[in-house]
Amino acid sequence: MERLLENVIYASRWLLAPIYLGLSLALLLIGLKFFQEVFHVAPIVFEQSEASLVLIVLSLVDMALVGGLLVMVMFSGYENFVSRIDIDPSKEKLSWLGKLDANSLKQKVAASIVAISSIHLLKKFVEAETVTNDKLMWYVIIHLTFVISALGMAWVDRINSR
Repeated sequence: MERLLENVIYASRWLLAPIYLGLSLALLLIGLKFFQEVFHVAPIVFEQSEASLVLIVLSLVDMALVGGLLVMVMFSGYENFVSRIDIDPSKEKLSWLGKLDANSLKQKVAASIVAISSIHLLKKFVEAETVTNDKLMWYVIIHLTFVISALGMAWVDRINSR
């Protein structure tokens, strides 16, 4: 009975596979939104102010960072919690594939969140004249919370690795 229960619990890791597949669909949606923005802006690029163009580019960078975060979580999560990804040796393999454990993935996710938050904060500073000071203060506080959380997680992981 115990053996059966353990086998069922172990096999239940495969319930995560559709979630990782769903993340690949989310990546597709991010890509569609990215190119929608590019095609929307391209014809009117010369009519945009420099500040407006910078905000648009920052939005594109933000989407690229979110896409990279999705790829990291999708592949590393699948490899760490479901099954090893067996890639044909003749095909290109991501250098970090199989090397990110749960702790290093957590660090990369935290760093990505800080980078994404930095871009959002920079966008708010570029359009600072339209944002009230108290809202701007809260954006900074929230960003600093992400930074401190990422540093705290890195510090705890460093202590645990000793």
